[in-house]
Amino acid sequence: MNRKGYLIPLLLLIGILVVANLVSREVFFRLDLTEDKQYTLSQATRDILADLNDPVTVKAFFSQDLPPNVAKTQEDFRDLLIEYSNLSKGMVVYEFINPNENEEKEQEAIAAGIRPVVINVREKDQIKQQKAYLGAQISLGEGTEVIPFMEPGGGMEYALTTSIKKLSVIDKPSVGFVTGHGEPEMNQLAQLRAELEILYSVQNLNLETFDPQTQKFRTIVLLRPKDTIPPSHLAKLDQYLATGGNLVVGFNRVDADLQRGLGTQTFTGLGKWLESKGVFVSSSFVTDANCGSVAVQQQQGFFTFSTNVSFPFLPIISNFKDHPIAKGLEAVILQFASPIVFSGDTNSSWTVIAETSQKSGVEQAPLYFDIQKQWTDSDFGMGPQTIAGLLESKSSSGLPYRMAVFSDGDFCVGGGQGQQVQGDNVSLIANAIDYLSDDTGLINLRTRGVISRPLKDLEDGTKTLLKYLNFGLPIVLVILYGVYRAQKRRSIRMKRLEENYS
Repeated sequence: MNRKGYLIPLLLLIGILVVANLVSREVFFRLDLTEDKQYTLSQATRDILADLNDPVTVKAFFSQDLPPNVAKTQEDFRDLLIEYSNLSKGMVVYEFINPNENEEKEQEAIAAGIRPVVINVREKDQIKQQKAYLGAQISLGEGTEVIPFMEPGGGMEYALTTSIKKLSVIDKPSVGFVTGHGEPEMNQLAQLRAELEILYSVQNLNLETFDPQTQKFRTIVLLRPKDTIPPSHLAKLDQYLATGGNLVVGFNRVDADLQRGLGTQTFTGLGKWLESKGVFVSSSFVTDANCGSVAVQQQQGFFTFSTNVSFPFLPIISNFKDHPIAKGLEAVILQFASPIVFSGDTNSSWTVIAETSQKSGVEQAPLYFDIQKQWTDSDFGMGPQTIAGLLESKSSSGLPYRMAVFSDGDFCVGGGQGQQVQGDNVSLIANAIDYLSDDTGLINLRTRGVISRPLKDLEDGTKTLLKYLNFGLPIVLVILYGVYRAQKRRSIRMKRLEENYS
């Protein structure tokens, strides 16, 4: 074949690749081989996009010329927007703006609520700091929502879908937070409220004036009451359940005073009320070898310093059951929880949501906290203890009701001064409220993301295998390819030496 014969197929191949690259920006197909299908849009997103009646405009403010690991965020977001636009049949319109291009566009990004971040960029063997924008403004009609910063590797679909849902929803169902018995103020539940306000109207609820027949709440939340709840108020909850209502309860059956080192029982009336439903919350403390720590002041000579000491009364929960409320959660840290035991009849069903680890124990209140205690395996011989579950039963009216119960009322409460709560703690109770209240499926998106698998948690043999596989596999493949090429060339040479070769 002459040179011209090679040139035409080569030009055709280049043309095909160029056209395919251009088309792939608008229409593309990809195989999603990730464990939790991170790159496959959920049914909840598909349903929300299908229901759009008005166009949604997305202004994506992304800086250019960023390090590859950060620039990938822009490409992932662009791919996501292409899918949203295709699935919504053009109802999602988007544009990308580079705020670093000029001052006018930077001011537009700032006015939209996009906050710049400072990242390190390597340039000519030097590290310099660069101001970067990675955010988006979503508009529908006169309403706007902002994603101020797109976390690389974070939950883009959840952020974008919930923003669209928040703008498109017209009548939000109500979720009521009981007040009047020492429950936390709303500013102490800022993270939880921000999650819930996407889909619900969050309201305070006074049981004294509450009328279950006229005031409609999709779910009622009773969280960490400190004072005694009057029987008349508990009767109101019974009346609400009789209408087929849903209830989330998180309360402390025990209390801890670390200043005095005392652990005591609490009496709010809620324990007895739950027991009448078949849910017994023990007046004891759960302990777990997998636990958080407390800071202890120590003196050495003239110096005082703080040391973190493991404290089994702060269990870290990673033993979650296969249930939508716990789906995607990795770890929740509790503060002085108690074991839950179900003792109801066959008319009720109980589903365990979360348990402590295999190395767990139970300490009966009252007790004295010994921070310096040397814990051994014998202290954790009780096995997993239930700390969260779902009750499904029927009320006296015959209507079914559901109740999620947590034996710690503080795990999702902040300090009220901007003190943050661990993300999975908020997700756990938000998931419970969503499961009881919502039918859109957004519950499955909140905790969807990259699963943490730190190398330190792998066995030594697995670490060694992965290390040598990562290092040796590319070399082996190159060698095998080289052997294949050598064998192929040798075969061609042998054929040429044959008498009948032409």
